[in-house]
Amino acid sequence: MNTILFLGNLGTGEIIIIAIVVLLLFGGKKIPELMKGLGKGIKNFKEGVKGMEDDIEGNNDTTTKKD
Repeated sequence: MNTILFLGNLGTGEIIIIAIVVLLLFGGKKIPELMKGLGKGIKNFKEGVKGMEDDIEGNNDTTTKKD
């Protein structure tokens, strides 16, 4: 059972159709640029989440050390 976030179950046929539609809409030259931008966005999001986790852990450490 392939579950991708909110998309539900996608089979091979559906994925191929989506890929063809994306290729027709954006063209072959634009897709690498889109994927590069998507990758950078995901990387920035992960760094932000890690930074928030570090801040939360830092706050917990300082509150426990004050006692």
